[in-house]
Amino acid sequence: MSPTGFFTPTASSVPLLITETPSVIPSSLPTVPIIPSKVPEVVTVEAKKGNLFIRRGPDLAFNAVAVLLDGESEPVLARDVLGKWVQIPIPGQSRTGWISIQTKYSIVSGDVMSLAENTPSYWPELAFLRNCTYDQMVVEPSGVVLPSLRNFPLNDVQINPGIYKIYDTDVDGYPEVMKVEVKEGLAIDVQFDGNGDKRKCPVP
Repeated sequence: MSPTGFFTPTASSVPLLITETPSVIPSSLPTVPIIPSKVPEVVTVEAKKGNLFIRRGPDLAFNAVAVLLDGESEPVLARDVLGKWVQIPIPGQSRTGWISIQTKYSIVSGDVMSLAENTPSYWPELAFLRNCTYDQMVVEPSGVVLPSLRNFPLNDVQINPGIYKIYDTDVDGYPEVMKVEVKEGLAIDVQFDGNGDKRKCPVP
């Protein structure tokens, strides 16, 4: 106690302040987990027990531009909006095409929906078969029916690209009248019936 009656602190009565940073981090502090970057999944498609057409776009209305042969597989680059068609490199070429994965001949490895969506900016050019005869026809292997000219304008039917045989269903034995290769943008007339008679469609 000082002569004035006030407490005078001494060196021993002043608490020691610790200014040094502790070398050990308290275990109560949260730690930040290290999350590894996600590796994109590799998706492949294989032709199994049959060959598959590779088309110009993701629809049967597009021309076939190549073939994925039985046993061949390719990496998938992208998918369509519904995940029913996939874009792949065309074997042996520097371009890509589209293949359907809805058939029993296409075997997919990996998650297609994990891939980026690719929506082409172009549309297929539609193709048509027109029956100029008075008989009904059937197109195989599609099963498309071609009404006779008597049913105009229903005798003009849109059809997907492919190779077809046309049969006359109004003649006994369903004789073949025509074999055609349909491509995008074509309009093909059927002019002969099963009896060999030739007809022409009316001029527009």
